[in-house]
Amino acid sequence: MSVWDDLVGQEAAVEVLSGAARAAADQLAGGPGVGMTHAWLLTGPAGSGRTNAARAFAAALQCEEAGCGRCLDCSTTVAGSHSDLIVLRTEGQAIDIDTVRRLVRRSSEHPSQGRWLVVVVEDADRIAERSWNVLLKALEEPTARTVWVLCAPSVDDLLVTVRSRCRLVALRTPPAPAIAALLERRDGVDASMASFAARASQGHIGRARLLARDEQVRLRRAEVLELPMRLDAIGSSLVAAANLVEAANEEAERRAGEIEKGELRDLRSSMGVDVETGLPPRGLKIRDVKAQEEALAKAQKARRKRIVADTLGLALVDVLAFYRDVLLLQVGSPLDPVHSDLGREAAREAARTTPEQTLRRIAVIDDTHRLVTDPHAQANTLLAVEAMAVALGSGVPLPPR
Repeated sequence: MSVWDDLVGQEAAVEVLSGAARAAADQLAGGPGVGMTHAWLLTGPAGSGRTNAARAFAAALQCEEAGCGRCLDCSTTVAGSHSDLIVLRTEGQAIDIDTVRRLVRRSSEHPSQGRWLVVVVEDADRIAERSWNVLLKALEEPTARTVWVLCAPSVDDLLVTVRSRCRLVALRTPPAPAIAALLERRDGVDASMASFAARASQGHIGRARLLARDEQVRLRRAEVLELPMRLDAIGSSLVAAANLVEAANEEAERRAGEIEKGELRDLRSSMGVDVETGLPPRGLKIRDVKAQEEALAKAQKARRKRIVADTLGLALVDVLAFYRDVLLLQVGSPLDPVHSDLGREAAREAARTTPEQTLRRIAVIDDTHRLVTDPHAQANTLLAVEAMAVALGSGVPLPPR
């Protein structure tokens, strides 16, 4: 057992990070600590395990055995409750400059109990460009026992000046058999379901688990994959796009609705606002309460926007994979399909279109995916998805069904 056990298909990354943890221990003991540095950048596609890798590395740094997975330091670090672990994540679209400033101030502290003060930034790609100037000095001149671990989809998501100060560790998309084995071992999933979920998730471990365990997730996937079959004309294409966005909004409502009610109640309670009258306690002005409620509403709106973007992003990846399966059939590739349960539909599309048309469709979906998931973009989500659906349905000349 070790902290690295759940990092599926990341043997190369584990070798580098575990070696660095041993070097860090050597450094604490007065040795040269060759292989350890103060700033790291972990990159990899969504679902590859960037956050898990960052926490496992943090645990290995705190552990006297470099990540045994059994001690208190390992368990509390992986759980996110270790006193010398700082984790910055955002449920919104971007990390603002005030948040970064607070993070930098905390990073200058010395470890209170552990061996290192480890700062993990789970969504480094969501830090606004002007905020990076605040962080650069901390990366250039960290305190002696502070380690930064930044996580992002790719090196291109960070400024050159930032990534040049970090040691890069690239995670890869985990292979489907490895994900299936993890689902069977860790979650007790039936072998056939684990195999299906692993392929359908396309390397996204968290989504594979949801697909394997939640029937509603499987039903939503099936609904998304009906979109390619509804692109006969402009009218039906627009309806299909609207349905896709509406489903994403419903998912945001489902996931955020109950949380938001509790957040508003807790905020008012913390300020001493009377539950029945809504009036603040003596000494606190109503406008101050309103200001706090407006700040909360702004954060909640950003979170909903993030959920919609993430949900649409996964849906578009599913649609793109369908056309990838179509293309495999058209060129006679021996590779296994992602959506093995849609073999008949993929075969029909392959027979009535050309590889060139399929490639154009894939490019359209890929462009739209980047547009709706870019945390710094200001695109109208519905318009972007509508434009994609129209391009898929009528932008590529197709024979009648």
